[in-house]
Amino acid sequence: MLMLRERRPAYRTIKGWAIGIPLEAGAIKECPEHGYLQCRGDPDARLQAYETACEAPFPGATAREAVAALHDVLSSIGDTCPDCR
Repeated sequence: MLMLRERRPAYRTIKGWAIGIPLEAGAIKECPEHGYLQCRGDPDARLQAYETACEAPFPGATAREAVAALHDVLSSIGDTCPDCR
């Protein structure tokens, strides 16, 4: 008998969700050699990430909490990879 499992949500935590939103929008990227997140410096992509956070917040969170989590993530990411220096 085939048993179906419930699918896990795409993101388990609000921090993981807050990293995924700007990645999808193109506001941040990963260093190809080391995997560190880097800010791309694209204001339109950042704006799109914030709009997405407002329109489709993390399940169980308010839009304000989602924007705050996104702001925390974006403010913690630099524009250079620490290992590439």
